[in-house]
Amino acid sequence: MKIINPKLIISAVAPKQYPDGQLPEVAFVGRSNVGKSTLINTLLQRNGLARTSSQPGKTQTLNFYNLDEKLYFVDVPGYGYAKVSKAQREQFGQMVEAYLSSRKQLRGVVSLMDARMEPTEDDKLMYNWLAYYQVPILVVATKADKVARGKHNAVESRFKKSLNFQPQFSSLALFSAVEKFGSQEIWDWIQKQSGVV
Repeated sequence: MKIINPKLIISAVAPKQYPDGQLPEVAFVGRSNVGKSTLINTLLQRNGLARTSSQPGKTQTLNFYNLDEKLYFVDVPGYGYAKVSKAQREQFGQMVEAYLSSRKQLRGVVSLMDARMEPTEDDKLMYNWLAYYQVPILVVATKADKVARGKHNAVESRFKKSLNFQPQFSSLALFSAVEKFGSQEIWDWIQKQSGVV
């Protein structure tokens, strides 16, 4: 999909701030340093639209990106960042849960996890939570260039076993911003879930 003019419309912390209208939405979730902003920038072929940072945990709002009035990407605050206070983590959790559980425009969630590591307990909790609500999930194993090509199938098998994968509403893709693979597979899933061509 070719996006001409993606724009950050609003950084929201409450439902009353969400954009009006019925455009479909796809949310991006994951740990604070897993590469959500990098993936969004790569998909949209824009440098710096979604802000990347050397300091994890910078995204503390739901960031809504309007893609040519076709759909929204929603960048969700990262989880599992130790330097954020417990009160802040709880606040982020409530904000994220309110969005993911009640937003009718949400068509699916891209859940990012590091290809080099086992899914964390937070990753598993997020996956199981989305599965419980039967939200379509695309698990994206990021930083896959750091794993030998010959081990990519093993990464997929490991992730599916660790997450107790439920293929009826889950898919999995490997992604590398460095070696530029995985983007088309992710776009194909987004278009299928959103109905946007």
